[in-house]
Amino acid sequence: MKSKRHFIADSADRFVDDVFGICDKQKGDKGAAAALRRADNPDTEYQCWDLLSRYCMDLTKPYKRLPFATIGAAIAKSKATQNGGIGLGRALFRYYQQGENDKSADLSKADQAKAKLLRLLACQDVKEACRIIRPLLSLLENKDGSSNINYKELLTQLLFFNERTKEQWAENFYRRQSAEQPDKDTQS
Repeated sequence: MKSKRHFIADSADRFVDDVFGICDKQKGDKGAAAALRRADNPDTEYQCWDLLSRYCMDLTKPYKRLPFATIGAAIAKSKATQNGGIGLGRALFRYYQQGENDKSADLSKADQAKAKLLRLLACQDVKEACRIIRPLLSLLENKDGSSNINYKELLTQLLFFNERTKEQWAENFYRRQSAEQPDKDTQS
């Protein structure tokens, strides 16, 4: 018998797969995709509740509904055609790294990425986290046209949002940073 956590994680995986299917340019449902693009706006979110209700157990509880709406809107707005393999922290680090390596880039990119991570880590609940993640996902998507975000992992993290979630994001950001920068002691 599956635990509640596995059931919810499976629901999140099915949701992400179905949203990619809905947003498929050739075989998808254009009306549903348009409603999903508006799901992250509190004034128009209700337009996709029929879709969200298939995965979200209780639409009356924002902490259950908002993660689905946020991720659904992010996928619908993205150019991605399938789920990516990069966690949120690593994607943010890549944004930071590109800003550091691109000579024409604004030097404050590193500070901006760290500030955005710290703001995300300061979130107290899933409602606040979804509000902060929404523009962050747009920012990461717009950098190179494809963020390669692992939406399944991110949705599951939002559904089980707690201190461990924030630790995962920070570890993903900072561990990638230290792993990709050579140690000064090993250079000769």
